Amino acid sequence: MLQSFLKTVLLIIFLPIYTFAQNKDSIQKRAVAFVADKFPSTRILNVEYTTLSPYDFKQKLDGRDLSENKMKNFQQIKANANFYFFKKEKWTISTSLNYKYTTLDAKDNNSNFGYLSEKNNFHYHSEAITASHISSLWNKMAIYTATFSVDGNEKSFERARGFLTGSLMLTANERTKLILGLAVIIDPSTQVPVFPVISYEHKFRNGWIADVILPKRVQLKKDVFSNGRIAFGSDMDISSFYMNKNNKTYEYRQTEINTGVTYEHKIGAFIGTVKTGVRSVPVARVFDKNDSFNNYLYQARPKSSFYINFGISYNPFVNKKNK
Repeated sequence: MLQSFLKTVLLIIFLPIYTFAQNKDSIQKRAVAFVADKFPSTRILNVEYTTLSPYDFKQKLDGRDLSENKMKNFQQIKANANFYFFKKEKWTISTSLNYKYTTLDAKDNNSNFGYLSEKNNFHYHSEAITASHISSLWNKMAIYTATFSVDGNEKSFERARGFLTGSLMLTANERTKLILGLAVIIDPSTQVPVFPVISYEHKFRNGWIADVILPKRVQLKKDVFSNGRIAFGSDMDISSFYMNKNNKTYEYRQTEINTGVTYEHKIGAFIGTVKTGVRSVPVARVFDKNDSFNNYLYQARPKSSFYINFGISYNPFVNKKNK
């Protein structure tokens, strides 16, 4: 689930708020305007396609420098569904289903790990179930969650993980929303097992909105035309997939920072999205699935490349005043 856990953070925090806000005249009701707007952070159903321009990458195998290689083609198709299926008083149980298909074609110079030197296709899936509880702490709304997830490829399930969060809504009014929290990942392969979660959104009087969700994204966005929105900024994601070699299973994992422009357009309950800009990957590694990310066999440092992404999503949570 690592490549999608940042999106799951948004689901964990915002979906319970929406669920309990509909019939309350409290801070939850003021918070719902940020969740059920034209362009919600978490989409119930989403499909997207990404392609990158060719790029070079430096590489190491078992600590030994290899000759520079070139990625000629890199494409991904992602699909995910996020929804809740149980609600009672202050409890919800929600689920996140994710699938990713990656195709890549690197220049074959017989110098790298063997899976990145020719055209390959990789399937990846993850499934998560989350129990959420909303209560109050210091007269503020508090959200507590526990998530269990599994992931794998088309052949088998490969890893199970746990994910715990606790967050506090410090401010929620017509102009500003601030949520602070802490997340814990129960997984020996994770790079950062404990990290803060910060969500800040502020609507300026000129129509621009500052949207900061750390460690996920930093953006400035504004509604344009009658049903459109444009955004500038950076968004971080984690991509991974599993590979089988010599009767062992390895994981390829990379952190992606996409910086550029996003345009979204709403038609009914559907939202079309176009994104383009520059993708930076600080490091990509291959490691035994039973080891940690820091105990790697192969490492690549790709140069920046241009990306373009097309997506369509469906979300029935519509704020009527924004229709």
